[in-house]
Amino acid sequence: MAFKKLLASLGAGGASVETVLTEENVVPGGVVQGEVRIQGGSVDQQIEGLSVGLQAKVEVESGDQEYKQNIEFATQRLGGAFELKAGAVHAVPFGLEIPWETPVTMIDGQSLRGMQIGVRTELQIARAVDSGDLDPVNVHPLPAQKAILDAFIQLGFRFKDADMERGHIRGTRQRLPFYQEIEFYPPQQYRGLNQVELSFVADDHEMDVVLEMDKKPGLFSEGSDTYRAFRVGLHDFHTTDWSAYLHQWVSEVGSKRNWF
Repeated sequence: MAFKKLLASLGAGGASVETVLTEENVVPGGVVQGEVRIQGGSVDQQIEGLSVGLQAKVEVESGDQEYKQNIEFATQRLGGAFELKAGAVHAVPFGLEIPWETPVTMIDGQSLRGMQIGVRTELQIARAVDSGDLDPVNVHPLPAQKAILDAFIQLGFRFKDADMERGHIRGTRQRLPFYQEIEFYPPQQYRGLNQVELSFVADDHEMDVVLEMDKKPGLFSEGSDTYRAFRVGLHDFHTTDWSAYLHQWVSEVGSKRNWF
């Protein structure tokens, strides 16, 4: 029996964990519902803890190097320690709150390339840890975010790419250790423009919207006419014609720089 317990602590014949999401489509500020199912192994084991959390694959710049890093955020502990009998099955339901700053991964039913966000489950067993696979979640934009995204599309911009970068955008309400950038190709009428990058940093009342043209890697050039940051209420965003607003900004910068 002692040998079996040793093997179980090393993952052979020990407990296993599986997470099933009830609904994988969420919005920032919402809740992802699911259930963690723990299957006992060949011997009794002491479970020291069970937790779920959101995980994002984020780009990190370090000197001249770039690499990907998994960052877990919004972690939630589910219950305390207990003994898992051999062969027993435990089902633990959960509701994991989605932070308001969580990056968008879906727009109009289409996945944004480069976005990897999901629920990570961790079962802490005496002398071992069993981490489940990443269960993807689809984060759809809030209505206020969708209004601005729709404005870009109406002006003829096309999605180029999206990524999540470790760091902070100065002057915003950001609390997470990373932020999202959504990149757009400009339409022909803005032929002197290479691209526009968009970031949202929201809370439960409003959001900071950050726009930048021709951004230099790793720098937000505050004070430049190619950088604009403004606040948008989550409930009164519809009072602004966002297509007109964006067109005016791009046109003003373009005329100053003789782009168009």
